[in-house]
Amino acid sequence: MATEIKVPALGESVTEATVARWLKKVGEAVKQDDPLVELETDKVTLEVNAAAAGVLSDIVAAEGATVEVGALLGTISEGAAAPAAKTGSAQPAPATPAAPKPEAGKPEPAKAASPTVAASPAARKMTADRNIPTEAVPATGKGGRVTKEDVVNYLEKLPAAPAAAAPPAPAPAKPPREAGPREERVRMSRLRKRIAERLKEAQSTAAILTTFNEVDMTRVMALRERHRDGFEKKHGVRLGFMSFFLKASIAALKELPAVNAEVDGDEIVYKNHYDIGVAVGTEQGLVVPVVRDADQLSFADIEKTIGALGKKARDGKLTLEDLTGGTFTISNGGVYGSLLSTPILNPPQSAILGMHKTMQRPMVIGDRIEARPMMYLALSYDHRIIDGREAVTFLVRVKEHIEDPERLLFDL
Repeated sequence: MATEIKVPALGESVTEATVARWLKKVGEAVKQDDPLVELETDKVTLEVNAAAAGVLSDIVAAEGATVEVGALLGTISEGAAAPAAKTGSAQPAPATPAAPKPEAGKPEPAKAASPTVAASPAARKMTADRNIPTEAVPATGKGGRVTKEDVVNYLEKLPAAPAAAAPPAPAPAKPPREAGPREERVRMSRLRKRIAERLKEAQSTAAILTTFNEVDMTRVMALRERHRDGFEKKHGVRLGFMSFFLKASIAALKELPAVNAEVDGDEIVYKNHYDIGVAVGTEQGLVVPVVRDADQLSFADIEKTIGALGKKARDGKLTLEDLTGGTFTISNGGVYGSLLSTPILNPPQSAILGMHKTMQRPMVIGDRIEARPMMYLALSYDHRIIDGREAVTFLVRVKEHIEDPERLLFDL
């Protein structure tokens, strides 16, 4: 008895995936729940596990293939590995899927009616390409045969047909430029495609502006240094700066709810929860896992959650649940050395806070000049629902909480 390996449900709004990598070979024995194949969606990479023990006898969807939910990936057969390896080693199955044939045969309705009408090959091709029943074309050829000229004359009498057919003409894309001797052409991953689509969507739909401020990190750095060892000893996690900025952002979001909202058609959806996305760079691209109900978490809980999500991101283990539903995002380009940038929105969110590199700069303190560790902050926001006053006030509030971190302890 064979067990089919099918594409599982991929999550809300995700209907297809790319076969990234087979973890087992044809003829290889598998145990129940063994990971068989990795699928890459536009959001995450997930593994499909074996539903039963046996031998991987057939691979239907090869690496790089695009598959829909419920599509057949391969089969597992009962029995020993050796016999299955012999039958599957030739591996003709991946080449035999006939999926393209039905699609190529979409114009078949016209062909189905055509056998009762004699027509030249050129005439048949023209009518099939235009989804025209061959019998609808007046025939002038010998023995009632439809000729190419008959089809041309028929189309000339239907001015609407050429007009309707005109738009598809530009559809064929320009052939890709051949790679030079010192170039390499690599297909974009589904995740990279989705990142590109979402960034373009943000620029196309939102009225994005960015406002800036700077924050003196002296006091928060001193507080972190003073309690770093005790914090790590008690909670088993390092005390980072992200938890301070996350807490400061939540305090500002509560005061300015539009920054935590989103546009939905001609309505504004105000979020009364604080699920904060934290941008993480991986080898596959930028992902934004979400810290759920961050306003209810302690500093230690936030650091543990961020650490766990970061590890899952680097290991490619993030789930759709980890990535969806964020209300606001924080991105720290400073870890890569960025001094100043304009972060782009993470749709459908309406704002994103950008942190940057902390650098010693001369600052006027009272009547003297001192070297202070300063960081530039940037808030990109959707001007459709967030006014300049709200954006500037938001950054001021974050600045106040970071420069006087005790305010966070007393909810001031």
